Amino acid sequence: MPSVAFYTLGCKVNFYDTEAIWQLFKQEGYEQVDFEATADVYLINTCTVTNTGDKKSRQIIRRAVRRNPDAIIAVTGCYAQTSPAEILDIPGVDLVIGTQDRDKLMDYIAQLQAERQPINAVRNIMKTRAFEELDVPDFAERTRAFLKIQEGCNNFCTFCIIPWSRGLSRSRESQSVLNQARQLVAAGYKEIVLTGIHTGGYGDDLENYDLTDLLWDLDRIDGLERVRISSIEASQIDDRMIDVLNRSSKMCRHLHIPLQAGNNEVLKRMRRKYTVEEFGDKIARIREAMPNVAITTDVIVGFPGETDEQFREGYEFMKRVGFSEMHVFPYSKRTGTPAARMEDQVDEEVKHARVHDLIDLSEQMQLAYAETFVGQVLDVIPERDYKGAPGSGQVMGYSDNYLQIVFDGDESLIGQLCRVKVTKAGVNECFGVLTRVLGEEAGPQAANM
Repeated sequence: MPSVAFYTLGCKVNFYDTEAIWQLFKQEGYEQVDFEATADVYLINTCTVTNTGDKKSRQIIRRAVRRNPDAIIAVTGCYAQTSPAEILDIPGVDLVIGTQDRDKLMDYIAQLQAERQPINAVRNIMKTRAFEELDVPDFAERTRAFLKIQEGCNNFCTFCIIPWSRGLSRSRESQSVLNQARQLVAAGYKEIVLTGIHTGGYGDDLENYDLTDLLWDLDRIDGLERVRISSIEASQIDDRMIDVLNRSSKMCRHLHIPLQAGNNEVLKRMRRKYTVEEFGDKIARIREAMPNVAITTDVIVGFPGETDEQFREGYEFMKRVGFSEMHVFPYSKRTGTPAARMEDQVDEEVKHARVHDLIDLSEQMQLAYAETFVGQVLDVIPERDYKGAPGSGQVMGYSDNYLQIVFDGDESLIGQLCRVKVTKAGVNECFGVLTRVLGEEAGPQAANM
């Protein structure tokens, strides 16, 4: 039986793509082995969001070549898309395929098995207008299924290389999304996470159909309990979407809305398409439509030209908004982007201190948000044994508003919808007590709890 080993760098979309590529190998009779083992094919799914991503990708490629010099070494992903020649210069690389045409992967592998001539299969991504249909029927996490609905981005923020590595925004056909969603529900998934490179841009290239229409169509799927959006821009949440958030019982009370900076001057230099005032107003409207919603965000610290005063102003704005968690990143230069060429690059030590300030603020806000739910009963779908140790007598899962909750229970609860009363709040995890199990699989004993 031929074997394949994978290594994925970067974002959740890359992990989704690797899973989809594994399906192609599985259909051809391959077994998957650990990346540190000897395999016939090594596939490295690369990241290029930072210069470090490129460097790490090269290290991993070389590691695979050393592991088995006779193996076919295939490289895909964002770094492969933007720098195929750089990758083919690494001795031992057989195939470079970017962020498209991966449905042809097995044909290329067959070609390489017949004649070992390196193949550069990367095409101009900017000309691609079709969504690459690659399905993932199941995931290691048995409770949440990721469903990729969109690819690429039209925003061209000054710090970001992604439009050049993923191309322009393109949406998956709605029927295809809904069919895949039904299959996932049939396979036992209760929650679907809609994901993409710029998920909220779904439908920009479709006629009279957008993300709101898709959410209503998903709302009508029997057996689907929860729909979560992996990330969405504030500007993409319009009145119609606010109506879905308000009226659909399946929409999770959790939205990840990237802010990136809390100062208008910095936002303008980033080429973000909103002001802090607009962002704040939108958040207030979402909270009105969906009380107790968890709003998480991304922030880039130390963008070129960010002064102490601008940083403090941003800090105060974030504090006023009251996020339930912030993902904080120090700005890092990405070669090839306008921001990398800007004057006034911020000193590393200053960036480091600002990152610390914002992480402290994020933890205060996380705790404050979690504390408002102590004494309340939330729906939780356990994902695994607590601390990953079977037989610990405790399970861990997420509530719809993204609190990580630990409570007493055994493995039979994994994947079930449980009602849990929150007893103690924490920064990263909360504790609770099971009050009852919902769902048809729970059997008659659930009714008596």
